[in-house]
Amino acid sequence: MHTKWAIGTLLGLLSAIASFAPAFAADSLYGRITAVRSADVVVLNYGKGEYVVRIVGIVPPSGAPARAREARQFVSNLLLGKNARMRLERRGPNNEMVARLYTDDPVNGIKDVGLELLKAGLVRHEPTYDGKYGEMAAAENEARTARRGLWAAPQPR
Repeated sequence: MHTKWAIGTLLGLLSAIASFAPAFAADSLYGRITAVRSADVVVLNYGKGEYVVRIVGIVPPSGAPARAREARQFVSNLLLGKNARMRLERRGPNNEMVARLYTDDPVNGIKDVGLELLKAGLVRHEPTYDGKYGEMAAAENEARTARRGLWAAPQPR
């Protein structure tokens, strides 16, 4: 009798844990982008709920409202109302997801949104995070060399 009770309790506990697993077990999650709050913050609806996602490794323009709007519009064009995948890096201080964010577009393919922003010269790369193989610094350098976005005007010395 004791054994049946223990097995039943264990199965119930495992079942309860499994119900939370889809949202937290994997480091990758698919969903639809329902809002773009800024160039680096979006809302991802994954069906059972939604997460506020901050794109890791980028710093949006500050003190330049026109540049910030341009960067936000770029992200909106890439993602708003479309499917995307986030790859969790860590949790932020406000319990937001800090993640790499990828487009999931059958026409344009899969693109890393942070890298696309950097290549367009619309954001700077966060020096404390550089992804794999220095790709974020390389994307920023590519935009700087091509004088795109933030790098189009001569920089003050």
